[in-house]
Amino acid sequence: MVLSRRRFLAAAGASLGLLAAPSVVRAQAPAGRRSRLIILATGGGPRPRKTRGSTAHAIIVDNVLYVVDCGNGVARQLAQAGVALPTLRHVFITHHHSDHNADYGNLMLLAWTTGLRGRVDTWGPPPLEKMTRLFFELNAVDIDTRIADEGRPPLVPLVHPHEITQPGLVMQDERVKVTAALVEHPPLTPAFGFRFDCPDRSIVFSGDTNKSDNLIRLARGADVLVHEALYVPAVDRLVARVPQAATLKKHLIDSHTSAEDVGRVVAALLRGDLPWRRIGAATYKQKSNSNTERAALECERGKFHG
Repeated sequence: MVLSRRRFLAAAGASLGLLAAPSVVRAQAPAGRRSRLIILATGGGPRPRKTRGSTAHAIIVDNVLYVVDCGNGVARQLAQAGVALPTLRHVFITHHHSDHNADYGNLMLLAWTTGLRGRVDTWGPPPLEKMTRLFFELNAVDIDTRIADEGRPPLVPLVHPHEITQPGLVMQDERVKVTAALVEHPPLTPAFGFRFDCPDRSIVFSGDTNKSDNLIRLARGADVLVHEALYVPAVDRLVARVPQAATLKKHLIDSHTSAEDVGRVVAALLRGDLPWRRIGAATYKQKSNSNTERAALECERGKFHG
């Protein structure tokens, strides 16, 4: 869904399970548009939930699939969205928390079992190469059995991991140009936000981050910003259920963007020197009194008073 600068409501990313969201949010491409954005899941934190998956997004350009983050259940979310897994071509990991990478290897394995035959390049912070190698070692029995018993091509030679340590150009092909910015998600470094310049629009993903000037610079002139949001008033209720409450609360506040600060990010973009054409934002609602609606109001407050 694309909103004008006057109708910005909330970030299209719910952090740490504090905002309620449907399983899959599709940004339908208008007739003639080559790119599609699908918000596959926005659950934050490693705890599994009945109705929400962990963070994962998809961009499809000319029927080629680019996945950003691989939280638990990403392959199933793609299937629910009607996306053919064998169209997978690139995978991008913003940082190595399990709610963003738990199904990194499983996505490629399950795509392979449903007909993947072509090369897949993966991109993310170290130790991505080691993670890839160890995943294939962990699943060698299944992979080797399916090659011998089902006639599948070897999987390991299809997957090519690339470690990112610095901001800048990540990759470019005939469909998209991907650029990374360093964001602030302590204690993990590096952590990245990604910008996808597609043939018909530009889409930026914040990843998990505190309010980041680098991300604001990355998003200048983009059409769609998919940004995490933390509804701070709900943090105390969340951490009250865990024994390490004080430590967890500090992490949440230090390493995520409050909903009001997301509004400030948008305000900074609207004040930028470059022309801002549209802001894309998905709002996640289940009830009128949900944390999501409150967070949307926080975003509005930050935007107009930041």
